[in-house]
Amino acid sequence: MTTLSANTATKPKSFVRIVGASLIGTTIEWYDFFLYTAAAALVFNKLFFPTADPLTGTLLAFLTYAIGFLARPIGGLVFGHFGDKVGRKKLLVLSLLLMGGATFAMGLLPTYAAIGVAAPILLTLLRLVQGFALGGEWGGAVLIVSEHGDDKRRGFWASWPQCGAPGGNLLATAVLAILAAVQTDEAFLSYGWRIPFLISGVLVVIGLWIRLTVTESPVFLAAQQKAAERAEEKQHVPVVEVFRDSWRQVLITIGARMAENVSYYVITAFILVYVTTGLGLAKGVGLNAVLVGSAVHFISLPLWGSLSDRIGRRPVYLFGAVGMAVWSFAFFAMLDTKSSGVIILATTVGLVLHGAMYGPQAAFFSEQYNTRVRYTGLSVGSQLSSIAAGAVAPLIAVALFKAYDSTVPVSLYVVAMCAITVVAVLSARETKGESLGDRLEEADIPAARPSADAASTEAVR
Repeated sequence: MTTLSANTATKPKSFVRIVGASLIGTTIEWYDFFLYTAAAALVFNKLFFPTADPLTGTLLAFLTYAIGFLARPIGGLVFGHFGDKVGRKKLLVLSLLLMGGATFAMGLLPTYAAIGVAAPILLTLLRLVQGFALGGEWGGAVLIVSEHGDDKRRGFWASWPQCGAPGGNLLATAVLAILAAVQTDEAFLSYGWRIPFLISGVLVVIGLWIRLTVTESPVFLAAQQKAAERAEEKQHVPVVEVFRDSWRQVLITIGARMAENVSYYVITAFILVYVTTGLGLAKGVGLNAVLVGSAVHFISLPLWGSLSDRIGRRPVYLFGAVGMAVWSFAFFAMLDTKSSGVIILATTVGLVLHGAMYGPQAAFFSEQYNTRVRYTGLSVGSQLSSIAAGAVAPLIAVALFKAYDSTVPVSLYVVAMCAITVVAVLSARETKGESLGDRLEEADIPAARPSADAASTEAVR
């Protein structure tokens, strides 16, 4: 292992543009993905899976939601493989196109009443496209920021693409909340639900325009140049290399995401089911709670990322996991009060605790892998965990609630996932302040002057 200079950061103005482009792009992609989550809880059960039992219809709607997660590891493999071979930027543009196109098409779908069983089948196919695109999005977005930035503040800067998740959820929930406020339930079920999906078409055009201005990662360009000089690029198979040499890091990534993923979807997706079906409250109560919570969540992520730059990735992550285990019981107790203010507080605190895991996550995971397999390892590890965690979290939560007519089993489920995450994080090494160059193999270090995109003249301060 040879050390590469940490000063691969781009000029401050260019770097801020890169961070902004990553944030806006991930916000749009997560808007598309979370829009489906909210729609599955509120309308898809009625329009695409009509049944006499509301909870059964919701379970079927969440099943198509879960199917989208099955495509995420495939997307992670494909996007990661080519992202480690041809670059981060090209794959980020492609993922945005795929995600936006699928979401826009959902807004045009006929319902079960119009075309019968073909409606849920088409909906499921489009959900698979969404999952495939998102599987490749996250790794590329956090890497292009991590690999442009400086080592001492990587936790802070890499947390901004993470803000795309609450940002997208905030945007999706806000649109749905506004429609719920200005439309009757009949109008919303008739045509109103389509509006947020069609808006995606406009957002994608904006996102593409911004994302095309981003320069390629200088760390990747340096590694690619050296590999080409040694005629190694044709033999470079990131998928094989990551499972052969970095399997331990992949397992840590999977385990560390279990609590983060499950808790997030319980707080933001299952809450919509529990508030409406379990407590008999209006859907606006749950939507408003997620809306306010997502706004605070957005603000908290860079703060947690910055704290991880000061005291370490592991302490911050562990605080979030342990805190979430405790809060999982308080969360439902506060929801049961049926007070809108208390429900908002419960959701907000839960998402802030989630942020302690999600904020430093991008930097923490990026620092575990070598440049040649970083996109692949990051994407595969994170997306495999999405099947075991996020994909089934709403399904398991709804099934447990239906079977026991109690939220205690749901809380115990969250606690079990938190225990897995604690073990995984304790098994990982602390990486605060490490240079990504330190993770390069001999073959990754450039011997010649890098290209213009790779040139770096000034560290971000």
